[in-house]
Parts: sequence; structure tokens; C-alpha cells
Amino acid sequence: MSLYVVSIGGTGARCVEATIHLAAAGLFDKEKIQILFIDPDESNGNLTRTRETLKTYQDCRSAIAQSGTPTPWMQTPIEALEVWSPFHGSINKSLGSYFNYESYQFNNPALGHLFDVLYTQGERDAELDVGFRGRPAIGSAIMSQVKLDTSSQEPWRTLIQDIEQELNFGKFPRIFICGSIFGGTGASGFPTIGRLLKNKLERSGLRDRVKIGGLLMLPYFQFSVPAEQDPGDIYARPEQFLLNTEAALRYYQAQPIFDSIYLLGDREPASVSQFSIGKNTQKNDPHFIELYAALAARHFLLQAETEPVVLLSHKDEQQVTWDDIPEKAAVKANLSNAVRFAFLWTANLVPELNRGKSNIGEFQKFAPWFSRFFKPKGLFVGGRGLPDLNDEGQQDVIQQVNAWSISFLRWMWWIHQSGGNSRSIQLFRHTLFIERDGQVRQNTDDFPRLVIGADRLEQAKEATPQSLKEQLATQADPQPGAVGLATALYFLCKP
Repeated sequence: MSLYVVSIGGTGARCVEATIHLAAAGLFDKEKIQILFIDPDESNGNLTRTRETLKTYQDCRSAIAQSGTPTPWMQTPIEALEVWSPFHGSINKSLGSYFNYESYQFNNPALGHLFDVLYTQGERDAELDVGFRGRPAIGSAIMSQVKLDTSSQEPWRTLIQDIEQELNFGKFPRIFICGSIFGGTGASGFPTIGRLLKNKLERSGLRDRVKIGGLLMLPYFQFSVPAEQDPGDIYARPEQFLLNTEAALRYYQAQPIFDSIYLLGDREPASVSQFSIGKNTQKNDPHFIELYAALAARHFLLQAETEPVVLLSHKDEQQVTWDDIPEKAAVKANLSNAVRFAFLWTANLVPELNRGKSNIGEFQKFAPWFSRFFKPKGLFVGGRGLPDLNDEGQQDVIQQVNAWSISFLRWMWWIHQSGGNSRSIQLFRHTLFIERDGQVRQNTDDFPRLVIGADRLEQAKEATPQSLKEQLATQADPQPGAVGLATALYFLCKP
């Protein structure tokens, strides 16, 4: 079954970012994931980074798909619809102008007075192209104007048509809505969009065939407002996060919108280094809670319905280990495979291939695996039909896989950094593959020690970069070229 992810606001985008990385590691199936991003702040830094992550994933997946060899690596097609903003194409980007507040004052004074009671002048006049400024009451009013029955507006029309088409083919698509409960965009859009989709499906007689899941992110980060920030301005205030959360939870308890709902948060919120009202400067570093968010999406899609309430917590407040990860065996195996491959590819294989480009004859003497995938120099038997390493297409594949490897390793590094001083994330020895400046380490001597939790006997059995490359030379009928090399190496990096 396909998964339709509705990402609301910056927090929703970061949850999607984590989902893309887990899909790259093979933790989702071969069915399509389609994403609809919702954000009035279309230049939000979190959204921009997630879209860049998706583009990197799509480029790499398209490259390795040429192999024709079944692999759990990047098996999931992920597509994104247009980013939807309620202000798209509109010059009216304040609450007052959006609802024609000035006309109410003259044509319907009673309604105008009600508007005055519900919203302050600052809330009426604030420009909302940076988001809903931590005010769910503003966002809910605007989001509620979506009309799924009559609207031909994209991307809603395509979303509904795709869901209906899958149902016509006998499939059972699932909708997964994610966002924060404590800010403005997510807190307002989550219940409103959920209710609109539920009502649309009910009116179409399709609700019983489409499961709707929701992921609410409770407070897990905080920030300090600069002293020079005008206290009269409209912006998200961290001291109101818990109050907003409590009010929202009371609402959801009384609203049977979702078939499954997930709540994730951290009682020790991480500190965001830079305060930002919105736009491209609002870009939070990845957080380990977002790893759990992606696992929630996976659970909703792949697991049969079980108990109505499942509680997950970690055993030790000072650290997060593999024992705290749901479906530990599968998640550990797949993420370990991806980390090992990504590090070996970008820190070892790519530098070697770059050096070999200028003198293939010399390079192939010390890399017996080379002639299994690329055209060798000289009278090598079996080299016919193999691509030249210097072909533009081969170099493109190498760089696309390298771009994904770097993106994945940096994200995993940030996941470990997000524990701060009070909590240690003990999944991988992340400092062995990424330097503090964000660059990938070029020393692969500690390759067997990347995964935390392997005992000494297991570590002793771990292959080294050199032994893995020696195994490449003995591959039976591998796919040719850079695609075949990457695919074969990925399989060999399985722990």
C-alpha cells in the first residue's frame, strides 16, 4: 500500500527528512511514498533542506536503478507534490487582509467586532508569509478555508485523485499527517487538514478503506528570544509551548479523526542556536526524536493494527541505545549497512577512483576489482563491453552516490550530536566518520568499529575496507560500471 505523507510546517518537514533517510536504508517497502508539504512560509529553511535531501535521494535512486539488481537500498519511490501555501499567488498575507477585515467594519459591523474580540490588532496585521508565528488560532482560521470538495487547486486535486485511483485498483492507501503540536503552522494545520481529509473521504464513501494516521511532535526544542526583539511582535514563544500542547491534546481527545496517532517529545528540549521568526534562517539541526518520527511512519505503514495505546520510552535518561529503538534488529541492520557503505564509498572508493582516472594502467595493478566493473587498460580478458571510468555517465553516477553518502552521514552525525550534554546517543561512533567541521573523515582504519553494540568477537569478524574490496574482485557476473560497483559494495557492507 502507498503512503501519502502530509507534512505541515518546519517540524513536519524535518520528520519527512528523517523518513527519506530511513527509506534510503531500505526501512520502507517498494510501494510509493508521496509527500505534500504544507507551509505558508515557502522559503522556510527546514523545508528547503528537506527538499534538497529528497532531490539527492531521487538522483541517487535513479542512478542505481539502472542495475536491474534487486536491492533493499533505496527501493522506495518517493515523490513530492507542489508545496502548498494558503497564500500561494495571493498578495493578501495577513489575517486581516485574507478575510477582508476592513470590509467587515463597514458592511457587517457585528462580524467585525467579533473579529476584534478574537484577534488583536497585531495578530490581524502581522505578515504571515513567515508562517503563523506560533499562533494556532491564526493558522486554524486560514487553513479551514481549504475546500476539498470543490477546489481544483493543486496539489489537493492531484492528491485526492491519486488516492481515489489507488482505491479503484483495489489498493488500500494510507495517509500520514505530521507536524508539531506546540507552534503555529503544525498545531493549526494538523487537526484542520486531518478533519478536511476525513470528511472528504466520508462523503465519497471511501473512509473505511483509507487509514489516517497522525504524528504530533510535542515540545522537543526550545530557543532564547534575543533581548533586542520587540516583545510586542507576534512570534512563537517557547514559554507557551506546554500551554499550547495541553490545549491541543484536550481537543484531540474529543475529536475522532485519526485511526492511529503517535505522540513524540522530549522532556529535556534541545536548544536551538539561532532565533528566527521564519524564512530561510529558520533551519533547525536534525534531532534524534525525528529518527523516532520516521520509525512511527514506518510502523503506521507496515505494521498490522495492534493495541490502541503503545508506550515507548528509553531505559536510561543519560543515553539512547539500540535497545531503545523499536524493531531493533531490522533497524540496526539496515542503518548499519547504510552507514558502512556511505562511509566506505565517500572516504575510500571515491578518492581511489579519482586518483585512478589519470592513470588507469597503474591503478588497476593495485585494484584487482577495477576490471570487474570498468574497462581495463591493456590486454585484459573479459574487458569488452565494460564502460570507461572516465565516461561522463560513469562519473555522474559516482558523484550522485557520493552526494547521497555525504548527506546521509551528516544527518546521522547530527542525530548523535542532538543529545547535547545531558544525553548520549549510542548508535554509531559518529566522530569516526564525520569531523567537527562537517567534512567526512578520510581515515577508514576504524571502519570495523562504526557500529556501537557489537561485541569484541563480532568486531573481530568485521571486514576491513581492504578485505571488502578484495571480495569485489571475486563477484560472480556483477553489473558493470559505477552502478554495479555501488550495488555490489552495498551488499558486501551488510553487517
